[in-house]
Amino acid sequence: MILTDTGPLVALLDADDSHHAACVAAARRLSFGPLLTTWPCFTEAMYLLGEVGGYAYQAALWSLRSTGRVVLLELTREEIDRLVVLMEKYKDTPMDLADASLVAIAESRSLRRVFSIDSDFFIYRLSDGAALEVVR
Repeated sequence: MILTDTGPLVALLDADDSHHAACVAAARRLSFGPLLTTWPCFTEAMYLLGEVGGYAYQAALWSLRSTGRVVLLELTREEIDRLVVLMEKYKDTPMDLADASLVAIAESRSLRRVFSIDSDFFIYRLSDGAALEVVR
């Protein structure tokens, strides 16, 4: 299982996205399990997909969720509290809510891989000082 950022969710469904081919290839390599994401990433992806492809693209994202290819993880109270700390720590990057949600989930659930086109994930560190493995 791998955490999945907004960028790949959009790129997988938008053939005109500059990262489409790379994300499709990466998703094929990751076919052994669902793409885990958070509500902040899913919400951001819904918005961006609506901007580039309207409801048809949004419906495709809903379909990925309904088939189990994308799994939405609920944030715990502790993880939500951690978002504040992470966004403060990386305010100069800056870290957005979606990225913070993935880092918080990674820390608390011992997940170490993230599917992202966002280079900021090479900067972020987990609470133990470890870096996430970024899959592109």
